[in-house]
Amino acid sequence: MNAAQQIEQQTQFHYLIGVDGGGTGTRVLVVDRFGTELARANAGPSGLMHGATAAWRSILAAIESAFAEAGLPVPELNQMAIGCGLAGVNNKQWAIEFVAANPGFAGLVVETDAGTTLLGAHRGKPGAIIALGTGSVGEVMQADGTRREVGGWGFPSSDEASGAWMGLRAINHVQHVLDGRSPSDEFATAIVDFCGGDKDAVFAWLGGATQTKFAQLAPIVIQYAGSNAKARSILLEAGLEVEKMANALDPSGIMPIALCGGLAEAIWAYLPETLLQRVMKPLGDSAVGALILVKNQFMKS
Repeated sequence: MNAAQQIEQQTQFHYLIGVDGGGTGTRVLVVDRFGTELARANAGPSGLMHGATAAWRSILAAIESAFAEAGLPVPELNQMAIGCGLAGVNNKQWAIEFVAANPGFAGLVVETDAGTTLLGAHRGKPGAIIALGTGSVGEVMQADGTRREVGGWGFPSSDEASGAWMGLRAINHVQHVLDGRSPSDEFATAIVDFCGGDKDAVFAWLGGATQTKFAQLAPIVIQYAGSNAKARSILLEAGLEVEKMANALDPSGIMPIALCGGLAEAIWAYLPETLLQRVMKPLGDSAVGALILVKNQFMKS
């Protein structure tokens, strides 16, 4: 069924689903055909770096949880249209595999998680976003609808100021401490304890380390930033990286820039003063943006 046929059958959509799928977790927003919000729910990661099968498994689990939260039975998939903002959609092969694995939704539209974050942050209006989570990316939408992305090249070569980026720097500090290249501190001890408690455990942890696992160290960086110089320096460096993205997105300095994602609140205090004058909190999240996406695609008059 092509998009035009799906739009013709829009009256079959009893529910619309907005999905925010990242490398660490999945968040869904469910509304009925009238746009009334029914429930939100979370599940495991659905970023496409984990594969299409794993992504759909998490999305379906989150949808099941959402309907349970609403006290409703899970409907047949062919009664729903779903919009997915997913990390990894820039990889065209991953995106093709994900769409091909559609388990039966009557309508499906896929976008980058940056794109849906942008839509949600400004309720579909022009503006820019910098999203900080497991990964990071910036995107701007001009008044004419054209969009441009900054960053988003993927971990470990990019994703500056992200959770994985912070975790990579934290574990490097641990390596220096364990080698005697840097003095020990409570921050390094906390990271070692998280990884298993000793040098051998850190080696084993690194052997299976993924972007998601590195990002799991970010809360420890944030926890110790108030008392440890190294942890604080990581967050201050992250703030400078956010400013670089902001300047690249909007050299004029006049567009609203929403700081989004799970790490946005934590990094706010470490942003340069000049950037604080330009940033705002998002009006809606990526799941809201995914819902705008699916409404625009399938519910046009």
